[in-house]
Amino acid sequence: MSLNTEPRLADPDGLFAALMEAHRDLDPAASRRFDAQLVLLLANHIGDDTVIHAAIGIARSLLPAQMEASEASEEGDVP
Repeated sequence: MSLNTEPRLADPDGLFAALMEAHRDLDPAASRRFDAQLVLLLANHIGDDTVIHAAIGIARSLLPAQMEASEASEEGDVP
């Protein structure tokens, strides 16, 4: 099985809102623990190490571009 990166969520905005709500009132350490627990639960559900490793690689490769965009936005370079 290969990693499917095509959009498949029926309500991505609703899911994002639910994730943000789950983080409400959590301190940064608790928020990181929640994220780790959620990732591990979903990884267990997927149950395919190859797919999970592919997802880790893709997420990590996207991080520098996201960080650069965020830094540029904070500096007022991105509208």
